[in-house]
Amino acid sequence: MRRTFKSYGLPLQIRLLLLILPAFTLCAGPASAEKNPSVLILPFSVYATEELNYLSTQIAVVLAEHLERDGATTVKLAPEDVKTLPKTAPSAEAIAAIADRYEADRLIWGSLTAIGDSFSVDATMISPLSPAQPASFNASGQKIENLLNVLKQLADKIEMTLFQRSMVSEVKVLGSERIESDAILRVVKTKPGTVYKNSQLSADLKTIFRMGYFDDLRVEAEAGDDGMLVTFYVKEKRTIRRIKITGNLRFDDEKIRENLTLSTGAIVNIFKIRSNIDQIVAMYKEKNYHQVAVDYKLLPTKNNLADIEFQIEEGDKLYVTNIEFDGLKSFPEKKLKKVIKTSEKGFFSWVTSSGDMKPSELDQDAAMVRSFYHNQGFTRAKVAEPEIDITPDGIHITFKVEEGPRFKVGKVDITGDLVLEKDVLLGMVSVVKEKFYSREKIRSDVIALKDLYGTFGYAYAEVNPQVNEDMQSLVANITYAVQKRQEVYFENIFINGNTRTRDKVIRRELRVIEQERFDGAALKRSVRNLYRMDYFEDVKVNTLKGSADNQMVLKIDVTEKPTGQFSFGAGFSSEENFFLVGSVSERNLFGKGQILKFGGEFGGSTTRYTLSFTEPWLFDIPLSGTITAYDQEKSYTEYDRASFGAGVGLSYPVFDYTRLYWSYAYDSSDVLNIADEADDTIKELEGNLVTSSVALSLGYDSRDSGLNPTEGSKNRISYEYAGLGGDVGFNKATVETGWYFPLFKGLVGFLHARGGTIAKNSDDLLLPDYEKFYLGGMNSVRGFDYRGISLTSINSNGDVTKIGGEKMIQFNAELIIPISKKIGLMGVVFFDAGNVYGDEFDIGDLRKSAGYGFRWFSPLAPIRIEYGQILDPREDEEEGRWEFTMGGAF
Repeated sequence: MRRTFKSYGLPLQIRLLLLILPAFTLCAGPASAEKNPSVLILPFSVYATEELNYLSTQIAVVLAEHLERDGATTVKLAPEDVKTLPKTAPSAEAIAAIADRYEADRLIWGSLTAIGDSFSVDATMISPLSPAQPASFNASGQKIENLLNVLKQLADKIEMTLFQRSMVSEVKVLGSERIESDAILRVVKTKPGTVYKNSQLSADLKTIFRMGYFDDLRVEAEAGDDGMLVTFYVKEKRTIRRIKITGNLRFDDEKIRENLTLSTGAIVNIFKIRSNIDQIVAMYKEKNYHQVAVDYKLLPTKNNLADIEFQIEEGDKLYVTNIEFDGLKSFPEKKLKKVIKTSEKGFFSWVTSSGDMKPSELDQDAAMVRSFYHNQGFTRAKVAEPEIDITPDGIHITFKVEEGPRFKVGKVDITGDLVLEKDVLLGMVSVVKEKFYSREKIRSDVIALKDLYGTFGYAYAEVNPQVNEDMQSLVANITYAVQKRQEVYFENIFINGNTRTRDKVIRRELRVIEQERFDGAALKRSVRNLYRMDYFEDVKVNTLKGSADNQMVLKIDVTEKPTGQFSFGAGFSSEENFFLVGSVSERNLFGKGQILKFGGEFGGSTTRYTLSFTEPWLFDIPLSGTITAYDQEKSYTEYDRASFGAGVGLSYPVFDYTRLYWSYAYDSSDVLNIADEADDTIKELEGNLVTSSVALSLGYDSRDSGLNPTEGSKNRISYEYAGLGGDVGFNKATVETGWYFPLFKGLVGFLHARGGTIAKNSDDLLLPDYEKFYLGGMNSVRGFDYRGISLTSINSNGDVTKIGGEKMIQFNAELIIPISKKIGLMGVVFFDAGNVYGDEFDIGDLRKSAGYGFRWFSPLAPIRIEYGQILDPREDEEEGRWEFTMGGAF
């Protein structure tokens, strides 16, 4: 007797449909002696030392589910009959009576016996027509939690008799060439020794098809002496011989293949082909080819191989040409267009990427518009997903907006556990200052209050903002309900991942200490300090529950990065013309946080070598010590100077962002090649000059970035005394301050001032010209030549020459305008003023200039190009000049 389910040679859609049919087709075959027998399962008796009586009815329910799943019809016993059931095995008369009442073909009853961890389930099945011929079944197991698996085994045994089923004696696979038969047999559930079921064969066919390796499948079952022999016949899909790409102009073949997951030698899989088509389409849409169409052809060849040809129709390159907002009442479209990332194509689209439509950004745009409204008092504003209309002329995007009512900020209150006076806490709440309700302000208030409570040790404080909207007056009353919870202490601090950097180097940067109270602000500062060390690619902080509710374990995981660096830079400046700079440094020497650096600079007028070593924590306190040595040659207009020297320096943090510096410097300079027209004060410097000096300074730096700051300030006041031996003696004092502050729409203002004075401290010692003040050039007063602002002097021969001043003052004001934040392009408008003087300052006599320029923080190097116009030019000066500088490390 042979039974066959065949799908070979049919279309894919029909084959998929036929995979569902075997359960109906095969179950109707001659393997079933009875069709849908009705079965009544009586509650099982429970014999156990534990209280497991509730399993009496549950066992009957589970067995009924198994039998129903395979074609039986089960009959439920009425609750009133449960009480009348006999405690022992029912008699033939009782069986006949129960079966007749429920019209059941079979009755099943049994018992569960549990002794220790072992248990067994025994069952008896009987037909009312032949009560003298009962069938008995048994299954056993270990641990009562495995009862469900044991009941499945018991159900299989009952089904063998109930449906007169056979066991599977053998399962094999025919037709496979590349796919091993064992790989197929592993995924099917029909195995030798299991009950033969047509429904399971149907499920196995679907499982094999989902492997994705076969075009056609069929299964045959034949009765043998020992049971059923099951054979799965498979026809494998073709193997990819070659992948062809046609119609592509925007991307070359290799670029497209880099994004494909298909490869030669792989099996043809329609789902993977579709996935690769989607990837090609995504590549083109990323470059604004939104009308691209991609199809494929499967070209069969010999030996069950095939070529795949991806056919591409690129279409025209399209940009976003129009963005509309439907439903606006309170804001102009222009304002909302600045809120979203997607923008209309502009004149500088080739630089700024305006007009690009990126699905990832477009998905966020509706949320950004919604968030904008919620932060402007429109708490119930709705914004639909953008509608996209792609036309041959461009892409049109429409956002539909439903503004709803606008709520003002009403009463603001703080309730619950207060760590400070309520008025003080309300003073920290920013939403109080707002006219209209703002979710962003409320969110920032919650964070600020949590941070505040964290500084008092309440790490798990909860702040719940409660908003009550009054629809009549359109006022939102806000109450911050605070629960401080328990005060928390750091039980332990564990540091992981530092294979090079020593533990103490990391711990000394932390502002939290074991066994001390939790401080959220100090913890944030600790993480910021670790990042500022620049030793780690990543710093992850996890706070775990300690041994008690008021104990916390701080776990810091760091990922180290290389701290040795070789850098080389090249550029051009008005001062040096073409220049080269290079350095070799190690910022974490031996894992101790020490810095060793050697650098060189080669320009049109300067050659310099520098070697320095810094220990940032002398004596295990935050006292930084530096030793420096250098060798330099520099050409000035009237003379040349060759010098070498060394110095030592110390610095110590005295306040936040503030350090105190002390240094000693020794310099030996040879002044030579003095021009004939040079001033007499310069000519007297000829020969070797030794300078021995000490300096003291105080610096404060709170800028948010050293490269492109937008807020904060950098300030420094310093004093230098020279004359501790040697030929040079002077007192030199300088002060400098620079302030960055954000304005509006990304504009940044910058105000800078610098002043200095220098004087000889002894008639027996010299004050070299190279220690005096000059101004002019890119980094001082733009529009003037480098060192173009100076004093003039007449030497003994009557020649007029330039000399440095003993006093100096400089002012700069800039407006920094972002052109494209994405590529780091900015414009700048500036006003500069300054001058150098002899004995006295004259603030009314300032040289002035104004101008504009561009700054580009390019991937290669920072570039500055600026034009300065002298506002009060003299006869020997040009009215203005362009200045350019480019250079950086790479």
